[in-house]
Amino acid sequence: MIGALRRWWMAGEPALRIEPLAWQALLDSSPLFARLDDAERARLRELAARFLARKRFSTAGGHTLDTTQTLTIAALASLPVLHLDGRWLDGWREVIVYPGEFRVRREYHDDASGVVTEGDDELIGEAWERGPLILSWADIATDLAHPFDGFNVVVHEIAHKLDMLTGPADGVPRLPAGLARREWIDTMQAAYDALCAAVERGRRTLIDPYAAESADEYFAVVSELHFSDPALLQRAAPAVAALLARYYGPKPAAG
Repeated sequence: MIGALRRWWMAGEPALRIEPLAWQALLDSSPLFARLDDAERARLRELAARFLARKRFSTAGGHTLDTTQTLTIAALASLPVLHLDGRWLDGWREVIVYPGEFRVRREYHDDASGVVTEGDDELIGEAWERGPLILSWADIATDLAHPFDGFNVVVHEIAHKLDMLTGPADGVPRLPAGLARREWIDTMQAAYDALCAAVERGRRTLIDPYAAESADEYFAVVSELHFSDPALLQRAAPAVAALLARYYGPKPAAG
């Protein structure tokens, strides 16, 4: 079935054609796309077509996938590279879609005692280095319905994928020309440290406290804000907001 879905979008290889009516339906499906200008929409369409041609979609948890969903995921996944390069989404092939939250079994190591325990995490998205992108469709649908509330699971996981282009995720993605690695690290580290200190003191923070989990989660969370609530990011961490505007390009939610 998934192979048939993929062929439905394609008019030969390597070219891929997205039907005009399907593309317009996607643009009409969320206010997020209304804030892109004509050139950005055209570029996003090209990137989404490239994504669909190069990724294999599969399902889990009993989810039923259709062409509307695959196109939606392709467009959202391409949004972070709209002003970068579509090749930055290469190096992995699979997208796995669950109907909603999914459970992952993890091992936890206590360095002090040496004890290893196991537990289940409930996730809405996950990105593996050179492995699949795993997503909850229910959360994608929510993000489309409320695109400016500070959350976007696909953008979050694609930020991890960009981070992993240079190795294990550490909050320092591959950088375009004009952005120095030292500037990136200094700016992000200062903002991350400030958030961690506020969370440790029990203060309320504008940025989701989950971003204090690690430097790579901080990058993914502020990336969500860049696309879904840049005004909040500007208030919370203006230096980071400016840095991400140079990295990702203009923010579509600025409207």
